Order: sequence, then C-alpha cells, then structure tokens
Amino acid sequence: MTKILQKKSPILRKQAKEVPVKDIKSKKIQDILKKMSAVLATQDDGVAIAAPQIGVSLRIFIVGGRLLTKKDEETRPDMVFINPVIMKVSRKKQKMEEGCLSVRWLYGQVERSEKATVRAHDEHGKPFTKGASGVLAQAFQHEMDHLNGILFIDKATDLEDLPPEKMVKDNQAAND
Repeated sequence: MTKILQKKSPILRKQAKEVPVKDIKSKKIQDILKKMSAVLATQDDGVAIAAPQIGVSLRIFIVGGRLLTKKDEETRPDMVFINPVIMKVSRKKQKMEEGCLSVRWLYGQVERSEKATVRAHDEHGKPFTKGASGVLAQAFQHEMDHLNGILFIDKATDLEDLPPEKMVKDNQAAND
C-alpha cells in the first residue's frame, strides 16, 4: 500500500509539474488517480489528497466523495482536479481549523477565503470550473498549497498536537 509522505519529505516542498492534457487518459495518470483515491479512502478523517502526498510531483488533487455528499444522499464519487488553477477567491476570509494527512496529528488555525472557484481538468481530460464555499473552498486552497510546495503549518497559528489517543482521552474526560 502506498504511504502518505510526512512533512520532512522534500517532494512536499517542490512546485508540482503540470500534466500534459494528452497524457490524462494514459495508464500512468489513471493509475496515479486510482492510487490517490485508494489511499484517501484509508483515512477516516481525510477529505482530500494531493499527488505530492503520495510521492508524485504532479498538479493533481482529489476531493473525497464524502465531502461532496449531502446528508441523506448516497456517497458521491471522488472528484479529480488535474492542473487546477484558482480563478477567484472571496475577499472575505475566516480562520478555520485545519489538519493535514502529511502533518499528522497537528491541527491549527489557518485564514482562508470563504469562497473559491477552481478551473481544472477531470480524469477524462475534460475542462471544468467548480465554485465552493466553506469546507470545500478550504480544501481547494489547502490542496493548491500542496501543489505549490506549501504545508498548512507554514500559515497556521495555535498549532496543537492531537493524536487520536489524546482526543479519546480528552473526550472521555469531557464526558466524565
């Protein structure tokens, strides 16, 4: 199984390369997309993943279907963003709690635009534009940072280490 690279890995600090549009349907790119989705599916708290996080320095990220699914709806498929570009962000920003699969188990506050619009290609090479607000807009900005060699800890304040066992203890203490 492919591992998620952690913060000390040099590839996470590199500017990822564009995928030639003619290569999007290639076995190589399709295999990378499958691997990214499979790795993301193993992370209960993961909502998105960028290719550099699995050791591939290409401008690709995937948003997990569970983030795209509304309540009482069947889980939607993962959404693929190849060569994404942020077209527009709202001026209005807000501090939001953030964590990262490549910076386990740190969490902190990051100021992000409340809305973001991304233009990209899907897994078939078809261009599309997707606007979002809230957590999805946050995910777009977080994943774009990954493609530019930036980790959330570069921007975060109030960092806190919250491994699962500490969260369980804290929850138990709160319930006592």
